[in-house]
Amino acid sequence: MGTILETDSHVGESISNGIIYDSSNKPEKLIIDTDPGIDDSMAILMAFQTREVEIIGLTTIFGNVMTENASRNALLLCEIAERPDIPVAEGSPGPLKGGIPRVADFVHGSDGLGNIHLSPPNAKKIEKNAAEFLVDKVSEYPGEISILALGPLTNLALAIKKDSTFASKVKRIVVLGGAFFCVGNVNPAAEANIYGDPEAADVVFTSGANITVVGINITTQVKFTDSELLELRESKGRHTQVLTDMCKFYRDWHVKSDGVHGVFLHDPVSFVALVRPDLFTYKKGVVRVETQGICVGHTLMDQGLKKWNSENPWTGYSPISVAWTVDVEEVKMYIKNQLMQI
Repeated sequence: MGTILETDSHVGESISNGIIYDSSNKPEKLIIDTDPGIDDSMAILMAFQTREVEIIGLTTIFGNVMTENASRNALLLCEIAERPDIPVAEGSPGPLKGGIPRVADFVHGSDGLGNIHLSPPNAKKIEKNAAEFLVDKVSEYPGEISILALGPLTNLALAIKKDSTFASKVKRIVVLGGAFFCVGNVNPAAEANIYGDPEAADVVFTSGANITVVGINITTQVKFTDSELLELRESKGRHTQVLTDMCKFYRDWHVKSDGVHGVFLHDPVSFVALVRPDLFTYKKGVVRVETQGICVGHTLMDQGLKKWNSENPWTGYSPISVAWTVDVEEVKMYIKNQLMQI
């Protein structure tokens, strides 16, 4: 059972709002907001093979690549999964405040997929932009749509700004982002997705939506070693050849950057948090994002350990769930089993 490490009267309420895993439920309608990305590709192909979810669309955002390239890669992944019917809606080309977006091509290659340079997709993106698609689908299925957000949160912030009821109508949002009480991966203060659009992240985290955040304090605990990547490649999994081809570039960056002979599984771990939240524990609190100064993109949660004497920037906002611990071996096994499916 998924655990929230708080004992106030809201715990049961939060659990009933989607944190508990229930295999008897019908498939959950899911939109993946993504910037593919090698580990995004793993998570997306896992999602296509998971009976607990029904993917009803992909929305794209800058991050690992520019937004236009993220759309191309999303369309390619739909074709690889033999689901070219899945709509892909292109999102914002840059952050809320404007400017040139930060792109991590040094991590994922110039094509975002480890420089394996696949042929262009046959399918085309839809005419609606990502924010319009999100608003329309959540309005069509109020209380039924979950969102897995794997990149900067610009599209979600635009949807919230576009429709004041969006946050109350979305079933839940699971976010890969933040570095909670640990060192960031862009600089000591910040994680890449939140750093990519800190203003958008703050809008989303304070929107009142039912949100679970999985930070790199969790995701860096789960990695495939070189031997596990080889095991994946030698398996008969439907997508393991293309994924391990992508991972060569990704793995070499991990060696240079972190001294890790393998790859962190950021996005796959976040997908597991959506379908198997029982493999994590959580704390609840209001989370704010720094939007200026040397700590831009820093995520800081009020853990409720102190009763403040006066109002502060955390006062008056709804708490969100922050992943606090992870069952590393069980999560890794879940990811392996999904990726090795024939």
